[in-house]
Amino acid sequence: MRILVTNDDGIDSVGLHELARALVDLGDVTVVAPDTEYSGAGASLGPMHLRRAEVHDAHVDGVERAWSVSGPPGLCVIYGRLGLFGDPFDLVVAGINPGMNVGRSVYHSGTVGAALTARNGGITGIAVSQAVTGWGVEGQGADEVLIDQRWSTAATVGRAVTAAVVADMPETASVVNVNVPNVPLDEVAGWRHTVTGSAPPRSLTTADLVPKEGHVGSYEVQVHWGEPGDLPGDSDGGAVMAGHVSLTWLNRLHDEDAPGDDPAARGLTELLG
Repeated sequence: MRILVTNDDGIDSVGLHELARALVDLGDVTVVAPDTEYSGAGASLGPMHLRRAEVHDAHVDGVERAWSVSGPPGLCVIYGRLGLFGDPFDLVVAGINPGMNVGRSVYHSGTVGAALTARNGGITGIAVSQAVTGWGVEGQGADEVLIDQRWSTAATVGRAVTAAVVADMPETASVVNVNVPNVPLDEVAGWRHTVTGSAPPRSLTTADLVPKEGHVGSYEVQVHWGEPGDLPGDSDGGAVMAGHVSLTWLNRLHDEDAPGDDPAARGLTELLG
């Protein structure tokens, strides 16, 4: 069993190292992670036609082989699929992300994006994320809250899920999104199968343009976040906020029925007949 472990927080992330070490007895683990933070990168690959990414040897205590890539986690997975790091991988595990990836944030998460990129190549992907103090913002955790992370809880949960998937690999490549409360393992209330919620725990409320001193016509964007809100208990975010591990199987993009008065079709008919 060949397991590629990646993340969107960079090769030096404590969560990445904790997760990789937790998986070494389940197979041949190779870490391939971005050389810097790519939070919010989703499944992006970057402008591959404009630059040539670099790959460097890296070191993760307790893991035999590690690499850093000058690109987002999706690109790390693509390179793994192309055989840059040895024989094909059987499984991709991404994390541990500090900050839940629930609700809308699954669209933007580089952690989830790595798992989705794996599935696009026929490999099952597991994304592991953990809540942070104050619930964080859109799947991210600021440096000042990371000192409170109970990494071992998420690593233990991630290992349990990965071991079960390895023992009974889905016939069709799939993606499972795992979100873990930031508490000691013996304080986790349990786990729930959940649906992807319509909102994360905290949402953007306003954004302002702030003039950049000494640079006429240039501005910095200052964003403001709302307070954490109540989320439905059957949603991914609601489950974690109630102290449970959230387990969500993410489906593929699929076609929807067109609205009864399809404006896009009308536009094309007017143009092309």
